[in-house]
Amino acid sequence: MAEAVDAVVVGAGVVGLAVARALALAGREVLVLEAEPAFGTQTSARNSEVIHAGIYYPAGSLKARLCVRGKALLYAYCEARGVAHRRIGKLLVATGPDELPALEACAGKAAANGVILQPLSAAQVERMEPAVRAVAGLWSETTGIVDSHGLMLALLGDAEAHGATLVPATPVRRARAVEGGLELDTGGAEPMTLRCRTLVNAAGLSAQRLALAIDGMPARRVPAAHYAKGHYFTLAGRSPFSRLVYPMPDHAGLGIHVTLDLGGQCKFGPDVTGWPQAPDYAFEDGLEPKFSAAIRRYWPGLPDGALRPGYVGVRPKVTGPDEAAGDFVIQGPEVHGVRGLVNLFGIESPGLTASLAIAEQVAAMPGLDAARPC
Repeated sequence: MAEAVDAVVVGAGVVGLAVARALALAGREVLVLEAEPAFGTQTSARNSEVIHAGIYYPAGSLKARLCVRGKALLYAYCEARGVAHRRIGKLLVATGPDELPALEACAGKAAANGVILQPLSAAQVERMEPAVRAVAGLWSETTGIVDSHGLMLALLGDAEAHGATLVPATPVRRARAVEGGLELDTGGAEPMTLRCRTLVNAAGLSAQRLALAIDGMPARRVPAAHYAKGHYFTLAGRSPFSRLVYPMPDHAGLGIHVTLDLGGQCKFGPDVTGWPQAPDYAFEDGLEPKFSAAIRRYWPGLPDGALRPGYVGVRPKVTGPDEAAGDFVIQGPEVHGVRGLVNLFGIESPGLTASLAIAEQVAAMPGLDAARPC
C-alpha cells in the first residue's frame, strides 16, 4: 500500500530546497526526494555563486522578473539567517569599440528590468580596477556573491524546522496521476511507493526525464533537454581584482568572467565547451590557451602559467546552441492537465539568485495552498 504525504519535492538543489521551505512554512507536510547521496551536488554546487542584478534578461521574462525579485529576497534572507555573502558589485566592460553596442544593449535591458547601471569611461574603469583595460564599462552596484552551500544549509534547516524531511539517495523511477494527486515509485536502497497531493519536479538536469516518466503527462508539454558544459579555472596567487569583472555576453552565456569567492580566491569562467547528450563533469585538456586569450582581452597582465584547472558545471537549458536563449519554464496543471503537478524546466542562471522568488511563485500557484488528505 502506498504511503501518503501531502507534498513531494523532487530535487534538493537550491531551488528544490527553497520550494520545500516555502511549502513547509505554509503548513504543508513536505518530503524532499534527492537522487544523489547529499543535497546540492550538481548545478547548485558548480556555478559562480553570484547574486545577479537582473541585467541580461528580456523585460517581462520569468528570468528578469524572478531574478530582480529573488535578489531582494535573497539579500534579506542572507542577512536574517547569517548566510555569508557580500554585495561587491560588478563591472561590465567593453574591450574595444566593436563591443560598445553590446554594452549599450546591456544597459537598456537592465533599465527595462528596473536595474540602473552606472556608465563608466575607460579612466573610471581603470580607477576602480587598475588591472582591467576597457574602452568603457557599466557598474552594477547590486551584484554580489554568496556561499551557496551555506544558503542551502539554511534553506534545509528552515524546511526541517517546519516539518519537512529530506530523503537522499532516493531517485524517482516513475509516477502516475491518480485520484486526488499522484503516485510515485522510488528506487534506492529502500524502494517505496508514495502518494501525494502535490508533486514539484525540481530535478534540474533530470527534470525532463522525470516528467516523461509520469503517466498522464503529455510529452508535447515537455521541452527538449539541452546541457551546456562550462569550465572554470582558478588563479594561482593573489587576485588583482576587488570586484567581479564581466566581458560582453555571448550567445550561450555571460562570457569568461572574473568571479571572487568569499575568501578572495579568483576564478574565471565558465566557457561553453560543448553540448553533451548527458551531463559530463570531466575537465577537458587543452583549454588554457582559449581561457588566457579571453581573459587578456580585459586583463592584459595575466601571467603565463597562472591558470589552474578548477571544476566543470553543466547548465540545464530548454534551447540548444543554435536557438535563442530560453526562459525559465514553471509549468502547472493549467498547462499540462495533471492535477497537483508542477514542473520546473531550464532553471539555469540566474536560478540561484531567483530561488526564493521561484519558491514564492510555486507556493502561490492555484490549488497548492491548502493541504487536504490524498
